[in-house]
Amino acid sequence: MNHYTPAYKESWTGRKSEHKLYLHEKIECINLLNAQHLTKTGKSFGLLGYACDVGVKRNQGRVGARKGPEEIRKVLGKLPNHLLDATSVLDCGTVNCIGSSMENAQHELKACVIQLLKNNTFPIILGGGHDIAYGHFKGLKAYLGNTPSIGIINFDAHFDLRSNENGNNSGTPFYQIAADCKTEGTDFNYLCLGIRQDANDSTLFKTANQLGAHYIKNDEFTIQNIDTVLQKLAHFMGSVDYLYVTIDLDGFSSAFAPGVSAPSPMGFSPEIVLKALEAIINSKKLISIDFAELNPNYDIDNCTSKLAASLVHFLLHKITLS
Repeated sequence: MNHYTPAYKESWTGRKSEHKLYLHEKIECINLLNAQHLTKTGKSFGLLGYACDVGVKRNQGRVGARKGPEEIRKVLGKLPNHLLDATSVLDCGTVNCIGSSMENAQHELKACVIQLLKNNTFPIILGGGHDIAYGHFKGLKAYLGNTPSIGIINFDAHFDLRSNENGNNSGTPFYQIAADCKTEGTDFNYLCLGIRQDANDSTLFKTANQLGAHYIKNDEFTIQNIDTVLQKLAHFMGSVDYLYVTIDLDGFSSAFAPGVSAPSPMGFSPEIVLKALEAIINSKKLISIDFAELNPNYDIDNCTSKLAASLVHFLLHKITLS
């Protein structure tokens, strides 16, 4: 793993207590090159960084997302720990993009995801550009095989279904996945929540419709429309065996997430995302999740890293305590 860096404890700081009241005291740092460290009893979560923004640069976006994983760790460690003692939260290190070799980083991300799943550890991948989704999904597919169906739920303002005819980037991951599904003879099960008409051109809507993608536009993905959102979400979840969730932080309103590659004041709110995540978790089909596009270079008062960390915190506790 030339692109892999083991976890180190210095990433985790915060208030000190005698009873592991804070997550930095709960976190165990491990090296994926030593697989025996993954052997745990009880529920196990594996945090893994994907430090890459080459895909963002290729997609003509603002670079800086490679710094995202460390910023999320810094904030997450300071949050309170309400988890059971038997629950393990592992920092499994970071996959780094060396130079412009995004595809190599995606390949190593795939290998790490497989390793986590083989050791009954729930992957929580911290990005990084949204090209994280291709490597992540490839790992899920390699682990599960072609028989179980995997539903992709993308919280995002963008379809990220751009053609990769001129190369792969942060805007092409789901187009690449759809192409792989066609080659393998499997269904492309894709639901995008929060699509903005002012952030996707007509060819992207055409591609989405041709591929049979499901989506809810941003003006409908609201807490006021929660019953309809949950109904459509339940229908999609009922059609697949497993769920992979990817959250692009640029889907949120810039009031909540200014530190992203493509900010928008017209994005969705955390409230509707939390309600949707709760339904997804309650389905018992969620197999992994990632967070993409945090760009600390443009963050304001750490708002976006705090949002990402709070979402991870919600996920950890909702899965284990519900």
